[in-house]
Amino acid sequence: MFIFENQPHKMKEATIDYALRATWQAVARMYNEEAKKFDSTMAVGFTLLSIDPKTGTPSTALGPKMGMEATSLSRILKSMEQKGLILRKPNPNDGRGVLIYLTDFGLEKRNDSKSTVLQFNEAVINEVSDEKLKNFFEVTETINKLIADKKLFIKDISNH
Repeated sequence: MFIFENQPHKMKEATIDYALRATWQAVARMYNEEAKKFDSTMAVGFTLLSIDPKTGTPSTALGPKMGMEATSLSRILKSMEQKGLILRKPNPNDGRGVLIYLTDFGLEKRNDSKSTVLQFNEAVINEVSDEKLKNFFEVTETINKLIADKKLFIKDISNH
C-alpha cells in the first residue's frame, strides 16, 4: 500500500482508486483555474481538443471519444456554439448526422487549450524520469484493459 502524507484528511494509506481520483481532481481544478483566465472551462478546452481542426468531427463521435454522456456534451456544444467557438453543419455522408467544426475563434481557443496541456506535460516530464513515466503509462494501460475486459469485479458477491 502506498502512503500519502500531507493529505488534508490525514489518510496514511490510500487505494489506487484514491490516488487516481485525488490526482485527477487536482488536475481538473488546475485546468479549470487556468481556463478561467481565458473565460472558459476545462470541459470546453477538452471538447475543442477533441474536434478535428481540419475536417470537423461528427457529433455522435464526440461523446464516445471524450468518454462523456450525450446530455452533458449537448449542453457544452450549445454553450460553445453561442460563444462562437463551433459551427454545426449537416454531415454530407449521413443525412441524419451533424459535423462539428471549429470557427476561427474556436481554433484560437483550441490553441490556447493545447498550449496549456503541453505546458502541463512538459512540467511533469521535467520532474519525472523516463522510466517512471513509462511505468505510469503501463499501469494506466493495464487499468484500462482490466476495465475493458471486465476483469475487475468477477467474484460472486453472495460469497461475502
